[in-house]
Amino acid sequence: MTPLRFPRSARVRTRADFDRVFKDGRRTGLPVLALHWRADDSGEARLGLAVSRKVDPHAVGRNRIKRQLRDAFRHLRAELPPGDYVLVARPGAAARSGLELRAAFHDLLRRARALPAQAPAGTMPPPTPPSAGASDMRPA
Repeated sequence: MTPLRFPRSARVRTRADFDRVFKDGRRTGLPVLALHWRADDSGEARLGLAVSRKVDPHAVGRNRIKRQLRDAFRHLRAELPPGDYVLVARPGAAARSGLELRAAFHDLLRRARALPAQAPAGTMPPPTPPSAGASDMRPA
């Protein structure tokens, strides 16, 4: 069994689970996606998706959005704290590429503090540790 699977146990599936997340969870949003999440110490990270016909009237488009978000979640699942994460796609999501959807999802997880914030890109390179042989090379 590979760690990147997306088994049924990793999905928010029932209406009661969705309602619990929407009622008791916290929310953060972007113009493309909204994230509702509810911490749960008893299990693992689970994903639920809501993509309505308002987002894209064609099933192919809605399925593309869901496929991209599921794949992004699969790769991050081990890093996320336990809880239920429900993504609600907004009409702008249909016009976005897969990379833009993934970036929006990562941004929402950072805002929710489920992922650590990215370190700002600086102008200095990261420090390198001294090598073991460098201490032997002293001027005589």
